[in-house]
Amino acid sequence: MCYDVSFTVEIKQLSDYFPDLIFDEQLEINYDGTHIIGHLYGHHPIIYRNKEDDKLHGRMMEWGCMPFYIKDLDKFKRQRATMLNARSERILEDTKSYWYKIRNRRCLIPLNGFYEHRAVKGFKNKIPYFITLKNQTMFFLPGLYSVAEIVDKETGEMLKHWSYTLITRDANSIMKQIHNDGDNKWRMPLLLPFEQSKKWLNEELTEEEYKAIIDFEMPSEELNCIPVY
Repeated sequence: MCYDVSFTVEIKQLSDYFPDLIFDEQLEINYDGTHIIGHLYGHHPIIYRNKEDDKLHGRMMEWGCMPFYIKDLDKFKRQRATMLNARSERILEDTKSYWYKIRNRRCLIPLNGFYEHRAVKGFKNKIPYFITLKNQTMFFLPGLYSVAEIVDKETGEMLKHWSYTLITRDANSIMKQIHNDGDNKWRMPLLLPFEQSKKWLNEELTEEEYKAIIDFEMPSEELNCIPVY
């Protein structure tokens, strides 16, 4: 699964890709997330379509989906790690899953690249790789987002808690060689061409179009895979 990503860019550059993007809040102009680790549940700039005005918005969301029915974050902490990634196969097919319930709360996660680790026989430690797309300096992973109302234990206020998950799929041939170990081996993020990424946020997406997007496999030759420290 994908728990390590990189995003280092000026926030205003997002408007180069999405000219009509509206920011819900004042974001830092320079965002340096050289190495973002999912299990730290940090915040990340996310693009989504606002259901009130039907326009594209950007806001900080926390990695690791918090279901909308959760009221106490502390009680959910142990389960939180299972919500960092969503398997593409479950979104439309598993009608009992939370991903099916929020299948129309689609978002995009802007990245420069992501990290994966390869096990090599005879090596004590796995070799980390930094993976990027050859033709996209910045790319946009499809995800799902959730909005829960959590009680502030100090004030008693109900505060909206925005969070997201990153979608994964079966690995292509090169990623099978790299992500070759562990309980979730042979998985990779759902990587899309830019036009497909934009389509992901289309409010009128049909189920057939939806399925075509989550079934898309980025060819191995489109990836740069570089060993790093």
